[in-house]
Amino acid sequence: VQLVESGGGPVQAGGSTTLSCKASGYSYANNCMGWFRQAPGQEREAVATIYTGGGDTRYADSVKGRFTISRDMKKKTMSLQMDSLKPDDTGTYYCAAKGGWACSLESTFNYWGQGTQVTVS
Repeated sequence: VQLVESGGGPVQAGGSTTLSCKASGYSYANNCMGWFRQAPGQEREAVATIYTGGGDTRYADSVKGRFTISRDMKKKTMSLQMDSLKPDDTGTYYCAAKGGWACSLESTFNYWGQGTQVTVS
C-alpha cells in the first residue's frame, strides 16, 4: 500500500489550502481513510476520517466547521479542504488508511503517507 500526499505549504492565517492523498495497492472501497497532523514537539493527532463506502465523516473538535474531508472513488483519492486556517493548524499532515468498516478518530490505522507540511502564519 502506498499513500502519497500533495498540497500544503505556507498559508496566511485566514486562508485556505487543500491536501490530497493518492492511494495505490489499497482496496479503496468500503475502508477507512483519514488525516492526521503533528505539530513540532507534540504528539500526532487525528484531524478527520472518512469511510470510503458511505462517505461518513468524523472531525476533531478543533477543525469542525473549517475542514472538509472528501473522497473520489474513481480517482482513488482523498482530500482535505482546509479553510479559515489558524497558526495552530501548522504541522505535518499525514494521510492514513486502514481496512474494515470501523472508522473513527480513535481507530488504529495501518498505512501511512510520508506527510506534507502546512505552515500557517
